[in-house]
Amino acid sequence: MILRTALMFVLMVCGLALPALAQFETRARAAFVLDQTTNTVLLEKNADVALPPASMSKLMTLYMLFEALEDGRITLGTQFNVSARAKAMGGSTMFLNEQDRPTVDDLIHGIIVNSGNDACVTVAEGLAGTEDSFARLATARAQALGMTQTHMVNASGWPAPAHRMSMHDLGILAKHLIEDFPQYYPYFSVTEFDYKNRAPQNRFNRNPLFKLGLNADGLKTGHTVEAGYGLVGSAVQGERRVIVVVSGLTSEAERGDEAERLFNWAFRQFAVKEVTKKGQRVASAQVWMGAQKSVDLVVGENLRLLVPAIAAGRLEGRVVYDNPVTAPIIAGSQMGYLEVSLPGMGTHQVPLLAERSVDVAGFAQRLQIAADDLMQRFADRNAPPPPSTAAPADAGS
Repeated sequence: MILRTALMFVLMVCGLALPALAQFETRARAAFVLDQTTNTVLLEKNADVALPPASMSKLMTLYMLFEALEDGRITLGTQFNVSARAKAMGGSTMFLNEQDRPTVDDLIHGIIVNSGNDACVTVAEGLAGTEDSFARLATARAQALGMTQTHMVNASGWPAPAHRMSMHDLGILAKHLIEDFPQYYPYFSVTEFDYKNRAPQNRFNRNPLFKLGLNADGLKTGHTVEAGYGLVGSAVQGERRVIVVVSGLTSEAERGDEAERLFNWAFRQFAVKEVTKKGQRVASAQVWMGAQKSVDLVVGENLRLLVPAIAAGRLEGRVVYDNPVTAPIIAGSQMGYLEVSLPGMGTHQVPLLAERSVDVAGFAQRLQIAADDLMQRFADRNAPPPPSTAAPADAGS
């Protein structure tokens, strides 16, 4: 009979027991913090609530523009027409007019640095014909990326009742921008741009992270009366990259201060630890009808986890596999999995592989194995029952 076997054990990372993960108390109305290096969510507060994203939704417009660049529909030198509708956009602007023919490179700068609403409409109309059509395409693309709480009705984040995104969705989007378009991501760290010297008062990137010594390199701020002050930011320290998304703060100063607090917490309170190495033996499985009686199970890949830095110690591990496994067995084939649980930070699985091949036993050996199995079953069936642990009948109460 093949039984599913689960062995519990403890993986020692540095010798201290892990406490429950303490939640960071943020002043933001909604927040999402992701350690991108290990894909570990560190904080969620109203993270899946669909909220007005303000100019942070311009990141979706940029994603659509980068995809068009990547698949060759346009180049950085492609020129776009500027409509009267785009020119008439209020709020933040790069001061385009209908005689301009800005390049894609100009428009990327204008969206990221100047937060240009006119640039967003120009991109939307240039890619999809109308802003409404673009918004429908952007919403569908967002859903395909797993952004389930995103619904766009424009390209700029201009206030509209149905224009909504969650902080979780914005975190997903930031991760995709960083990973899918490394060749274009450096645009997000540009601090100054003035198209044709028209916007000296609006030429600076509003991202407050660049002045805080965090090694930040993106992404986008946002503000409307309804949304409050928000930010999607990313920073790299050592081998780690962290993404912070916040919304609903009361001022520019509070936005910068809260983002700084979150980044410092994420970088200083957690550390990446190596839990297992590829090829490490963690269990041995019995082999049925094999030339060898057992096969060692080894970890199929390195496992590195983000753990609380002040007490990164004991992790609960569970080895799960079928026991016995049936010959023949090919070296490197998956036999089960190793499941590692970290209190407050989820469960992770890595495959367990056969360390070596095991051939089917020869005819005589198979007969002996079958005979031994029958004898063991007979002995088990006829073994006397274990002694009773019940109290004697006359025992007092």
